[in-house]
Amino acid sequence: MIPTMSDNSVSRVVALEDELSELPQIETSTDHVLHAGMYARTITMPANSVLTGALIKIDTVVIVSGDITMFVGDAPFKFSGYNVLPAMAGRKSAILAHTETHITMLFATSVATVEEAEEEFTSETEKLGSRKFGNANTIITTGG
Repeated sequence: MIPTMSDNSVSRVVALEDELSELPQIETSTDHVLHAGMYARTITMPANSVLTGALIKIDTVVIVSGDITMFVGDAPFKFSGYNVLPAMAGRKSAILAHTETHITMLFATSVATVEEAEEEFTSETEKLGSRKFGNANTIITTGG
C-alpha cells in the first residue's frame, strides 16, 4: 500500500522538487485512457531518472512495472517487477527509476475529459508533465 504522507514528508518532496527544477528536465510522455467510468494515466520513466509527482488528493490504484525506489509515506521503498498497489490520498511522490519503468495511476470517475480527470486528482495541474509544453500525450476516450 502507498499511504498518506505526513505534512513533513510532503514538504521534503516539495524541497526536492525545487532542487530538481534547477536541473535540465527530461521530456516525458503520458498515455491517458478514459473508458467505462475509469481514468488511467501511464508515464514511462527512463532508467536513472528522478521524478516528483503532484500532490494527489484522492485514493487511486497505482501499478508499477519496473524497478524504482519511491519515497512512500515517510520512508523510501523499493518496488521491483510488477506491483498493483492501493494508494491513499494525500501523497506526493519522489521516484528514482533504476530501469525503464512504467507507472499507471487509475481511479473511477464520471468526468468526460482528461483535463477534468487531472483536476479531479490534483490541485497542482500546472506541475503535471502532461500539461508542460513539448511533452507528448496519447489520449484514448471512448465515451463509455
